[in-house]
Amino acid sequence: MSEYRRKREGRPAELREGKLEGPSQHFFVLFHSFPRRRNGGQTVAAIKKSGRYEHQRPTDTTQHDQFVGYDSSDFNDDDVNMTQENIDIGGTYIDIGDPVWECPHCKAMMWYDERINKDKQTNKPRFSLCCSDGKIQLPLLHEPPHPLNHLLFNNQDPKAKNFQQYIRIYNLMFAFTSPDIKFDKSYTTGKGPPTFRIHGQTHHLIGSLLPMPNNPPKFAQLYIYDTDNEVINRLSQNPLVFILMSHMMHDMLDEQIIIAIKDMLDHHNHYAQKFRMARDKLHSAAVPDLKMKLISQRQTDGRLYNLPTTTEVAALIVGDEHSAYKRDIIIEKQSGLLKRIHELHPAYLPLQYPLLYPKGEDGYRLNIPHKDHANIDAAKRKQVTLREYFAYRLQSRTDEAQTILHSRRLFQQWIVDGYCMIESQKLNYVRQHQQQLRVDKYINLTGSNDHPETLGRDIGKRIILPSSFVGGQRYMEQLYFDGMAICGHLGFPDLFLTMTCNPTWPEIQCKVTQSNLTPNNCPDIITRVFKIKLNQLMNDLKHGNIFGNIIGYIYTIEWQKRGLPHAHILIFLHPSNKLPNPHDIDEMISAEIPDKQSQAQLFEIVSNHMMHGPCGFANKKSPCMVNGKCIRCFPKKFHGATIVDQDGFPVYRRRNYGRTVMKNGIDLDNRFVVPYNPQLLLNTSIKYLFKYINKGSDRITTSLGNQDEIKQYLDCRYVSPPEACWKIFAFPMHARSLAVERLYFHLENQQHVYWTDDQQIGEVLSKNTIKESMFTAWMHSNKIYSYGWDLTYHQYISRFVYVARKRCWQPRKQGNTIGRLMWVPPSAGELFYLRMMLSTAKGAQSYSDIRTVNGLVYHTFREACFAKGFLGSDQEFISALQEANNWGIAHYLRKLFTWQWMADDIIFNHRKQGIRLTEKETIHLCLTEIENMLQANRRSLRDFLSIPYPIGYARNQHHNNLIHNEMAYDKEMLAKQYNTAYQLLTDEQKTIVDTIMSVVNTQSAAIYFLYGYGGTGKTFVWTTLSSGIRSNGGIVCTISSSGIASLLLPVGQTAHSKFAIPVPATKNSTCNIHQGSELAGLLKVTKLIVWDEAPMCHKFAFEALDKSLKDIMQNNLPFGGKIMVFGGDFRQILPIVPKGNCSDIVHATINASYIWDHCQILKLTKNMRLLSNVPQQPNNEELKQFSHWLLDIGDGKIGQYNDGFSEITIPNEFLIKNYDDPIHAIVEATYPSLIDNYSDTDYLQKRVVLASKKKLLTK
Repeated sequence: MSEYRRKREGRPAELREGKLEGPSQHFFVLFHSFPRRRNGGQTVAAIKKSGRYEHQRPTDTTQHDQFVGYDSSDFNDDDVNMTQENIDIGGTYIDIGDPVWECPHCKAMMWYDERINKDKQTNKPRFSLCCSDGKIQLPLLHEPPHPLNHLLFNNQDPKAKNFQQYIRIYNLMFAFTSPDIKFDKSYTTGKGPPTFRIHGQTHHLIGSLLPMPNNPPKFAQLYIYDTDNEVINRLSQNPLVFILMSHMMHDMLDEQIIIAIKDMLDHHNHYAQKFRMARDKLHSAAVPDLKMKLISQRQTDGRLYNLPTTTEVAALIVGDEHSAYKRDIIIEKQSGLLKRIHELHPAYLPLQYPLLYPKGEDGYRLNIPHKDHANIDAAKRKQVTLREYFAYRLQSRTDEAQTILHSRRLFQQWIVDGYCMIESQKLNYVRQHQQQLRVDKYINLTGSNDHPETLGRDIGKRIILPSSFVGGQRYMEQLYFDGMAICGHLGFPDLFLTMTCNPTWPEIQCKVTQSNLTPNNCPDIITRVFKIKLNQLMNDLKHGNIFGNIIGYIYTIEWQKRGLPHAHILIFLHPSNKLPNPHDIDEMISAEIPDKQSQAQLFEIVSNHMMHGPCGFANKKSPCMVNGKCIRCFPKKFHGATIVDQDGFPVYRRRNYGRTVMKNGIDLDNRFVVPYNPQLLLNTSIKYLFKYINKGSDRITTSLGNQDEIKQYLDCRYVSPPEACWKIFAFPMHARSLAVERLYFHLENQQHVYWTDDQQIGEVLSKNTIKESMFTAWMHSNKIYSYGWDLTYHQYISRFVYVARKRCWQPRKQGNTIGRLMWVPPSAGELFYLRMMLSTAKGAQSYSDIRTVNGLVYHTFREACFAKGFLGSDQEFISALQEANNWGIAHYLRKLFTWQWMADDIIFNHRKQGIRLTEKETIHLCLTEIENMLQANRRSLRDFLSIPYPIGYARNQHHNNLIHNEMAYDKEMLAKQYNTAYQLLTDEQKTIVDTIMSVVNTQSAAIYFLYGYGGTGKTFVWTTLSSGIRSNGGIVCTISSSGIASLLLPVGQTAHSKFAIPVPATKNSTCNIHQGSELAGLLKVTKLIVWDEAPMCHKFAFEALDKSLKDIMQNNLPFGGKIMVFGGDFRQILPIVPKGNCSDIVHATINASYIWDHCQILKLTKNMRLLSNVPQQPNNEELKQFSHWLLDIGDGKIGQYNDGFSEITIPNEFLIKNYDDPIHAIVEATYPSLIDNYSDTDYLQKRVVLASKKKLLTK
């Protein structure tokens, strides 16, 4: 071990001597091994654990309780811990030392193992993590002013401790901007350390200088409005502060601290001073239109200065401002609107984090140049990026203030916010440039050259979030395919290791102890230490001969629930090191509690970390409990010996010998032990493992149609502080030992060509390299280099390298790369047959060479495939499916239609549910899945006589719970209801019912709108139609736009709930209904859809359902040919359009949609409620007058001519004139003698008080 790795300065004695105690001092490594054959010839890894990775320190779970809460419920049953009975858990721990090496350029304190050129030992290491080896220079942060310095760094003063504990709340009290952040609250409570984790997009918003009338001041307004009561306002009026304080007493915040921070910012902070100046101007004179401009441009050198003057950061202006720079923010005097601060504005960070930038120092700003020195090569980019800015600020320097690094939970928020800024900038670039960049095939472009002046924007298609964007869907898919290519080249992997970060590593504990912090508040330290140790592990695995000769590896980085990083590693061993037989399972894998006396340390580790639950009847609220069952299938059964069942799954030895572990008051025995050591997996399940390790960062699981991929990515992501640090430091998310070159190919003159909107097609075609592609360059290279003639296209990469910049292939000088032909389905036609020929074509110099077989040139690639013998039978399809089986999961293969390889996930999925299937059951379940696919394409297995039909398919098909529920009505009772209701219909109601029933009986596509004001009997019509159709075995979906109205319908639901309509719906929205789902199956057999109160719903909701039904029904008629009946009254409440005017609201209604053109209007005009009243009833005439008056208002007959607004005079007879409290008077008039009638349901059903706003209900 190098002396540099041991270097120490200032380390506490208990750490130097190895006396630190914690919940788990072990460097945990999780192992899996893979069977080679399924016929009993499985192998497992005979693991010899190196003592180099272990502490020689006892375990004490009484300390560091901020990390209690990580237990085996966080692991799958497929994860096993390395520690076990017959392996020595002692040894020498490799300590990487302290970060005592100073960067020669920026003076950041670094670990020696973070140096550039790690394979070389040097006394003068250089570093790129901090300043990119001298390229980055930023002004150092100065000591914060008093009292902030005292509050941040004093760990004895009770006021300082209070400030440190609630620093995020104190910061939010004085923030100028509102953070538009979605907090993941699921990790803010519980046993584990508090974690700041967000999901979705993040923005910083700022309002006007003054609040709107009757609204309290918020954020920046608190610096201007009612400053005499500023402290009280800051405590009580900030809604986000109230939310953060919801679980604590109000008096936990110290008023003296608030006053001290206010005075400090007034004295030192430029932004606070500018807002105070605005206050004085607003108070001293009548300023009709005072505004403030937050200036984004700076004139000073960003490498040397970050503290602008008051006049540089903001300006007070009167009247209109016409000279604003594009990122300047104009704050109005008084408005209800919020403005978004651009993430590249220098004030973005200081306005949100006044306690981290107490003097109003600039955050990141554009155009900070790189520093010039001898070590820097010429590069295209000459300016500091956002990522480089944050990486620089995340370093500790002896001559720089530690304000940001010591801000605890506020530091977590700052890091996450910073990474979101970085990613937002990248995605904005993609969004802005994809609006200009276009792509099309070369042959299509030459067709447009008949008019060479044609602009690029007139042809081609838009491109979207590319596979080069790290973390995007296409990026993850390509990693998956690359992993499968490596697997195809090297064979199945032999070991699956999981390395998890341990926050009690001495390096982490020493660093945070020196700073009086805790590990969860130092995600930068956790991330850096984990990366160093991961590098050490990979180096020892490759060169330490721990498992033998390793010929390949792949790893990916993920984060645990509360943010700790861990690495999943796949290891490929040389054939000579393949480990032998399955009889060694018991020697390497244990699922039993070790002996407490002879194996005390192991017993402690297993007891604390490898016991599942308790769950089941003992704890039904355990996270693993779903529908009353443990999703991990615990408790397991007792077994006297380990066996491998017929499917190749191991059943571990779990003997009932009486050993138990007490956990949460429950005795747990061997049935609850999570296996620790290698675990067998089926070789046919290897594709699921690759799918798992390339699944990507945490994202919300969604299924959206026709969505903006960039917005979808942002909305669905989750980010925690360690993950943000990892990406800010630009650490790799994935690594592999072998490079994979993705080999593209195309038909002649059909290569992709890229251009921009403003380029003319003639200009594009005039480029010399326009006809060259990777594929055509391969054929051209064969004309130059004869020693590549014995290689196919995908083998060519082994001797040559493609130089994209020159668009040519050159002889390879070093390295080993795997070629992967991009896969295409058989439906691609000639392109598919070209790919088949490329599997054998060697030394081709033209397309005709590829089509040549036995000296004869064929006209098409398909003909060449026939001549080659590929198409003499179904071999081409079998070959395609065999290849797809190497990487495609079974669900995809069933869609591609194969047979033998389609059943592997049937066993896999049911095994996860604890279900054992016979071979016959597996086959028939697989056939059922195939039948579902075929029926979606209007075919059936009955069309193929050589393939059996699944037994019991009819029963499985009708196992649609939604259809079953709709068919379970009492048809005789419904028939009686229909006959009775039909006799009570009025003539106009009967005409409407007959019209709709006739089209339902013939199933003719039709769309109706039943127009009628309240009381005309629309609900009675819906009830009659529903009972009539359901009595004949038909299915009716009755929905409404509002929840209350849906309660009046027979088996009614809200539209958004029934059809999974997104909120808010947009022009391109579709319903979240999947083909093959139960809801899709229900809609296919539904005879009528009734949508009540339709005018209340936005037109985009109807259009979303229209698009979805067209897709489900495979029918381009409106709503897929379904019979739709809408109902409602346009006089009533229309769709809500936030901040919209009358025109916006009217334009959002259904009659402004294209759907309205297909609607047939049906009308109801008689008020059945009035007709039902007894004519002699005293108030009947009064009710009629009131009804007619309401209708006249709705028809615009009352009031002066207006353009959407009008003053209405309410007649005296409708007013309550004598009252003290208007609310009390309305309630008394509506509910007279309520005390005497509160239990009379008829009395209550006939009365209701409507409120225009929710806040009135509390009165």
